[in-house]
Amino acid sequence: MELSILDQIPILGNQTGRMALQNAVELAQHGEKYGYQRMWFAEHHGAETLASSAPEIVIGQVAAQTEKIRVGSGGIMMMHYSPLKIAETFKTLEAFHPNRIDLGLGRAPGGDRNSIFALSQGKVPSLDGLYEKIDTIKSLLEDQLPKEEIYQATRAVPIIDTVPEMWLLGSSGDSAFQAAQKGIGYSFAQFFSGHMNKEAFEIYRSRFVPSAFMPEKKISVAFYALACENEEEARFYELPYAISKMHLARGKRMERFLTPEEAVDFPMTEMDRIVLANVREGHLVGTPKQIHTKLQEYQEEYSFEEAMIITITHPQKVRLESYRLLAEEVL
Repeated sequence: MELSILDQIPILGNQTGRMALQNAVELAQHGEKYGYQRMWFAEHHGAETLASSAPEIVIGQVAAQTEKIRVGSGGIMMMHYSPLKIAETFKTLEAFHPNRIDLGLGRAPGGDRNSIFALSQGKVPSLDGLYEKIDTIKSLLEDQLPKEEIYQATRAVPIIDTVPEMWLLGSSGDSAFQAAQKGIGYSFAQFFSGHMNKEAFEIYRSRFVPSAFMPEKKISVAFYALACENEEEARFYELPYAISKMHLARGKRMERFLTPEEAVDFPMTEMDRIVLANVREGHLVGTPKQIHTKLQEYQEEYSFEEAMIITITHPQKVRLESYRLLAEEVL
């Protein structure tokens, strides 16, 4: 099983956004040292607890300060950008770092209603034709003429001889089918809901058509995981993230991530505790061996090639140690 990293670039405790971005670089270098396959950066807008509003810029910085780990987006939210802009951005990244760049694409907005309209300058954003956008992006990346006339007179530059790996983020059979037919990887976010979708995986595997962007079928599953020397310690450090997800599930948003010490004493209603328990069921938390066993069980049942790990906790050294422990156990 391959291991990779997903980073939402959390702003932890009393840190600043600048410190969070520096943490992202440090985590990438750490992941490369311990054999992680790739590191992706999410796209979020209007979230004061996350510094991941511009993954394409972070990708360039991280790729320049590492040597071999693949670096990419998890993902670029297509609804906000033209296919030409996406293609030219990732051609530029691929030109600087050939065969190390991943273009993960998502159909979600990556923000609330206010963010969506601010990004579209007040216009009603177009939610139709996002799958067709992928075809246009692929054509532009390969220096071919897209079917839309508007893109046929302008080539995506720079002209280069390699293309990034392409992935589609999704959770449904429809997204799995589209990823398979377009010959790109399929990335499933288990950490969102804590649930898997066997039907989607089977659709992807049975319908996959190879392409220059993904010669062989590949499924990546993103899990929240936190490893410590013992389970009690791991649960202590996982609690702040679980509380933040509990708030989101109840339609609220926290202004910052709690420290573990603050999380222990955080006041909650009975309903909060019920929702929190449901949230924590989907997390992989414990010793490296416990997490490895659970990953193996998931892989045996759902058949995927790669586990992408997201770990959010305070302080940064605990995050780094968790990734080290897991790599030494699994890889």
